[in-house]
Amino acid sequence: MIYLTQKMDVYPAYYKRYQSFLSGKNQALPLIQRKEVIQMDKTSPKTLQNWAVFRFSVIGGLLVRPPEKGELQKELGLLAERIWHHPITNQQVKFGVSTIERWYYRARGAIDPIQAMARKIRSDAGHNSAMPASQLSELDRQYKLFPHWSYQLHFDNLAALIKERYELSPLPSYSTVRRRMIERGWRPRSSARGQQTPGMKQAAQRLEQREVRSFESGYVHQLWHLDFHHSRRRVVDSVGRWHTAVALCILDDRSRLCCHLQWYLQETAESLFHGLMQAFHKRGLPRALLTDNGSAMIAHETQNGLLNLGICHDKTLPYSPYHYVAHKIMWRC
Repeated sequence: MIYLTQKMDVYPAYYKRYQSFLSGKNQALPLIQRKEVIQMDKTSPKTLQNWAVFRFSVIGGLLVRPPEKGELQKELGLLAERIWHHPITNQQVKFGVSTIERWYYRARGAIDPIQAMARKIRSDAGHNSAMPASQLSELDRQYKLFPHWSYQLHFDNLAALIKERYELSPLPSYSTVRRRMIERGWRPRSSARGQQTPGMKQAAQRLEQREVRSFESGYVHQLWHLDFHHSRRRVVDSVGRWHTAVALCILDDRSRLCCHLQWYLQETAESLFHGLMQAFHKRGLPRALLTDNGSAMIAHETQNGLLNLGICHDKTLPYSPYHYVAHKIMWRC
């Protein structure tokens, strides 16, 4: 017995031919031509996301007109060569003969073919393989001592601890440990080189306790930001002295336009002011300028010069390099 419901609206052309077949107007019910692109009904988002309806649309022709004896594999091969649209991504996909055959036999012997085509729900759906409180406590203590460790390193040390302390068993999987750490915000942090100063510790504490959001100016020339980039290669001047060259880059926050880029031998207020003058002559005056807290940026000459030009000078938080994402991306390019 074949059950046809209103869900057949995803197969409108074939459903009309099936109605004419039942009324006797059309005794022949040919299958759709090969390599035909079947599109799901885009007017219903629910239909696009319903795998059961999509699978039924694939094998619906075989249920309406069952193939003759010995012709099943031929019809399955035709369906396997056809191009379908993915019900979620709407991309063109193909399915193998064995996959379509499995769908066909599953729907043929079911009372409700649509329900038979639905994906099975996992028995543990909605439940997490939670770690015991004792393991989470040890993992918390371990993360506070070594926040720069990777997830794998935390897992390996937890496994070694469980071997020594049997009361903490059983050992959870790596994916479980990683999910529990991400849920609690225990993400690996970059380790600072050398001994941390009080300012670095304060910046790390501020980053942990407060939310960091990205920003972008609404208009061109509303905000510029600049930074010095130290070269990896040393250069020699005309008198034979070696220098580590630095590049001054000035970017527009809205358009990401490089207003000026120039190499200097030293990172001084004089070099900074010279580069700013070149950018001002090229692009005009911005409304605000964002810099870090380098000695050249906080020099009185720099601050007084920007104030006389009517430019607001904003500085980033100390030891907070994530404020200069645009510059980081540019230097990588």
